[in-house]
Amino acid sequence: MLSLRSLAAEEWDAWYDALETAFGSVESAERRAMWRALTELDRSLGVWDGELPVGSASAFSFRMAVPGGAVLPTAGVTMVGVLPTHRRRGVLKALMRHQLDEIHERGESLAVLTASEPAIYGRYGYGLGTWRLRVQIARARVRVLSPDDEDGRIRLRLVDPAGALADCERLYAQQVPLRPGMLARRPGWERLPVLDPPSERNGHGPLQCVLAEDRADGSLLGYARYTMADRWQEANAASEVLVREVTAADPGARAALWGFLLDLDLTETVLAPSLPLDDPLQHLVSDPRRLQPKLVDALYVRLVEVGDALRSRRYAAPVDVVLEVTDEFCPWNSGRWHLHSTGPDKGAACEPTEAPADLALSVRELGAAYLGGTELSSLAGAGLVRELRPGALAEASRAFGWDVAPWLPHGF
Repeated sequence: MLSLRSLAAEEWDAWYDALETAFGSVESAERRAMWRALTELDRSLGVWDGELPVGSASAFSFRMAVPGGAVLPTAGVTMVGVLPTHRRRGVLKALMRHQLDEIHERGESLAVLTASEPAIYGRYGYGLGTWRLRVQIARARVRVLSPDDEDGRIRLRLVDPAGALADCERLYAQQVPLRPGMLARRPGWERLPVLDPPSERNGHGPLQCVLAEDRADGSLLGYARYTMADRWQEANAASEVLVREVTAADPGARAALWGFLLDLDLTETVLAPSLPLDDPLQHLVSDPRRLQPKLVDALYVRLVEVGDALRSRRYAAPVDVVLEVTDEFCPWNSGRWHLHSTGPDKGAACEPTEAPADLALSVRELGAAYLGGTELSSLAGAGLVRELRPGALAEASRAFGWDVAPWLPHGF
């Protein structure tokens, strides 16, 4: 007999043990303690076989930026796992059903997740909304070209990552509304970017932080966090720089930080595993081919309440279309929705309608396009969006796009 219920505090360790077993991994004590502190018990579910936890799902109460700068309440779906002994028994489906119902009842119109196996979540309405760019740079083959800091405005300073955390977090918070997909960090989450357990370093040294400051007034213009692996090939230094984060408020600070990272002594390779697709680094370096860019899927987006979600973002161009939406898992979304906006400087209306449909698509495709990084025309080319009125596809595709690529700054 399997039972599904909310998690109690005293059950957390056994519940998380089952999750680690499902993933075949064991986390450091430091990371485990952080996740325990961040777990929202009232948003955490477990499936039990008698006294044994066999399945789990949780959610974080995030706020996420969407096109236009609004930062919306968003459920960050996490800690989803099922023991291998209990697969193919409806455990995951029951967890997803219960969780999405709860999210809907809370009034959150969006849910997001990062997927260990992307094929799983499409059937629950999640569409791939953001990609990340991974670059691996042979640093001796490239240099930062511009913009030059001719007047010496920018000063670089190495600091203790924890000691500079408050200042860096303030700068990060200023950037959140500017890029769809970024998460406003709630109290406690500021520890994630500087978490640095020795057992997780994989041959790298301790976390480092460099600040880019205005020399005149000392104001913070940017920062970078990175680690270095001490490696040698015979008698030659061949260390690797792992870039965890580069955040900058202006082009000069960004160029100064990347110039620093690409000019560290004794290093051969600079690896940055997570950058936005439109990161300016691609235009800062002398030879973009040397970046060896690779696309990696990142954030999967689900519209839990279609009307509220579509009303809450801005649109890059005027749009007036009727969307025929199918949503088998959350049937309250199924039907025709009239979306109307006069452009990026105005709000949007989205209401149920009986008017003839202009486009037909599932909630999964709406999730993929929602943050502006996936074109509806591209989805139509794959047969996932059907144009029912000539011209409607081009109109909607232009409107759903955005001038800044969406990006997830960190996992959860």
